[in-house]
Amino acid sequence: MNIERKKPHNALKQTHLDLKSFSLSGFSISGLATYHLLPELNFAVDMGECPISAIPIDHVFLTHAHGDHSRCLMRHHSLRKMMNIPKDAAYYLSESIYKQAVQWIRSEALFEGVPEDRIQTPNLIPLKTGQKTHLQYRKNLALEAFEVNHSVPALGFTLFDYKKKLKEEYLSYSPQEIIQLRKNNTLITNDIYTPIITFMGDCRSDSLTSNDSIWNSPVLVMECTFIDENEETMATKKGHTHLNQIIQIFNEKKEEIRCETIVLNHFSMKYSTKHIINTLKQKLPDFIKNKVMLMI
Repeated sequence: MNIERKKPHNALKQTHLDLKSFSLSGFSISGLATYHLLPELNFAVDMGECPISAIPIDHVFLTHAHGDHSRCLMRHHSLRKMMNIPKDAAYYLSESIYKQAVQWIRSEALFEGVPEDRIQTPNLIPLKTGQKTHLQYRKNLALEAFEVNHSVPALGFTLFDYKKKLKEEYLSYSPQEIIQLRKNNTLITNDIYTPIITFMGDCRSDSLTSNDSIWNSPVLVMECTFIDENEETMATKKGHTHLNQIIQIFNEKKEEIRCETIVLNHFSMKYSTKHIINTLKQKLPDFIKNKVMLMI
């Protein structure tokens, strides 16, 4: 056995990536823990661990219920209370798991000895797919969730910048004319949603071909759980994606990929950092290499 190759990469050490207009911090190893922090956007994705740097963030999106992605959601809520942060964070999750989430939170509180009359459910916001939802404390940002194919109900999503833009026919109007149109309740603006970043969450490779809009996002974060040969069947069985499948899709989508950056994460803990880097360096096609960043 190659001991170096089997040495787990990264022992919960937070990774920091500079994505030009904002940063991405976090950790993601399959089965161990996953969390992503976008501090400039006041947004987090999953809460498999809750570092101190996550506590000030007011919006958390939960991709699915597996413990390595969700187990510290209530810890985030509780630590904010302990630090006297006055407002409740907004926790976004699929409407299909909302009731189970409420039951889970209640059971956890009872297990910890919280009296029934003191149990508080955090601000859980159930999401429907295909609908844009403006963030509770950042109205200039909106998210749109979509289903992905995993071993349990799971969501990916795109985060958008939101602006109102004056309709073209009114661009030449004077300020006074614009004021009068508004007084007359004339709709003079269009809603403009510009994608910022897309997270796929845990999913099988077919999720990368069932939603073409993900390739228009400037930043695309996707899992790459398995990378060794002869593991494709296992990846699909476990609801995950293999590097060979990703490369095949890259080649098929070559002319459609508008992403500036593609972040690969959620590698299996059985791979070493060196093995991950060397394998991707060897396998990734040249046309995509300059876009790919690794969260390891």
